[in-house]
Amino acid sequence: MNEKIRILITGFGPFPGAPYNPTQPLVGRLAQLRRPAFADVELSSHIFPVTYAAVDRQLPRLLASYRPHALLMFGLATRTPYVRVETRARNSVTMLWPDAAHARVRKGAIAPNADAKRFGPHTARLLRAARLTGIDARSSRDAGSYLCNYLSWRGIERVRCGNGPLLAAFIHVPLLARGNASRRKGTAPRITLEELVDAGEAMLLEMVKSARLAARESRGIKI
Repeated sequence: MNEKIRILITGFGPFPGAPYNPTQPLVGRLAQLRRPAFADVELSSHIFPVTYAAVDRQLPRLLASYRPHALLMFGLATRTPYVRVETRARNSVTMLWPDAAHARVRKGAIAPNADAKRFGPHTARLLRAARLTGIDARSSRDAGSYLCNYLSWRGIERVRCGNGPLLAAFIHVPLLARGNASRRKGTAPRITLEELVDAGEAMLLEMVKSARLAARESRGIKI
């Protein structure tokens, strides 16, 4: 019997300065997709509270429960007007801004004496898939130093541990158009939720393909 590909899709809740996080509706929409292309795919989803403790506590539980072949993570970049496909996680965490639970970290690095961790070549395929939908999507080497970068680091760690997901990816999304705010004269139009869902679906499909290939190559699973 062929094993289904399992994809865990995650987003974040609101945080200080961002009472509305578009990754919540995005993740919800993607997890509910019913397309022939997803007939042999199990989609699960989770919204993380924007705290370091929640990531450290919940991520291992989610991976143990769903046993995903791939982890597709989304986060909000409030100052970027386009979609960013992150290529790596930096060994950096801010000591300036508290998380949503008002907790601050005491060290500026996630791990001692460690270099940045790269997601892998599949990020280029995700970027191409997003761009083919017509959305403004760009590659990024800097996931910041807040929870998005922290989750990226922890996700790549789990991939490299050998008994976690085969692949992980992190996508930064911008603030979305709301009402007529996206069409004000002299400003670049913001991305709408529908456009973001289309791009998210394209990246999800590419993630399924990449996960299937990775499973065949590394585990010899017929999928």
